[in-house]
Amino acid sequence: MKNLITFIMIFLLFLANKTEAKVKVIATTTDLGSLVSSVGGDKVEIITLGKGYQNPHSVQAKPSFMAKMQNADAFIKVGLDLDMWGNALIDGSRNEDIYLGSPGHIDASIGCEILEIPTVKLDKSQGHIHIYGNPHYWLDPLNGIKIMDNICKGLSIIDPDDANYFKANKEKYGKEIKTSLQGWLKQMEPYKGRKIVTYHDSWPNFAKRFGLDIVGYIEPKPGVPPTANDIAKLIGVMKEENAKIIIMEPYFSDQVPKLVAEKTGATILVLPPSVGGVEGINNYIDLFDYNIGKLVEAFKKS
Repeated sequence: MKNLITFIMIFLLFLANKTEAKVKVIATTTDLGSLVSSVGGDKVEIITLGKGYQNPHSVQAKPSFMAKMQNADAFIKVGLDLDMWGNALIDGSRNEDIYLGSPGHIDASIGCEILEIPTVKLDKSQGHIHIYGNPHYWLDPLNGIKIMDNICKGLSIIDPDDANYFKANKEKYGKEIKTSLQGWLKQMEPYKGRKIVTYHDSWPNFAKRFGLDIVGYIEPKPGVPPTANDIAKLIGVMKEENAKIIIMEPYFSDQVPKLVAEKTGATILVLPPSVGGVEGINNYIDLFDYNIGKLVEAFKKS
């Protein structure tokens, strides 16, 4: 009888531990981590490798990341060559559950609207060009909903018992994004067609969704520092196009943007492309609330 009671207690403890087990997810960026949290809720445990204030192209692949990935159930990436640094981490983790082709390897870009897909042969002289298209697609809120579809599908394969829970969370947050989008579009409506310059080519999806016209870049080619001649040409374009806003990411130097702003009378607007890029941006909707708010404020002043 005593042995039976002991067995039952052990079995119940096993069931409790099994019930409490969470899906362990590794996300390469804070944006993906935020959307995983929205879909997975309290059924997931998330580790985000990149920080919101870091350039997502060049996150350092630390050995400590490999250790975190050894027991992961899922790995979610931006894809399109942006977070290729994650490939070495996957190999080093020796975790077959997150290898490319496994259910636990989730590419967030599937089904999203990808812009600037090259139609000609590329070479190194063209800068840091992504052969599959511009990877900053998450800066369109509707792509955020597509990303959640991919997350929901991946989590449901790994944890089918909670598939309905994941789906309900996805649909709930998707409705919140769509409702917020209507407000953002209304805020931006008076400034539709405004011409802007950006530092890096991070904003095409954002610009398309919210009706902005990008007429130039601080970087003449992605990842290539501008020469004096490049700067002079950009200043000429900005004066001709009457572009009065320069958007730059927080991880770039403001030395050249300040020079260009002095010559053109433009305003420099530091906008984070990722969750956590500045204090107070704690989730995906916060990111757009902040950036749209700052843009509207700058347009009013300019």
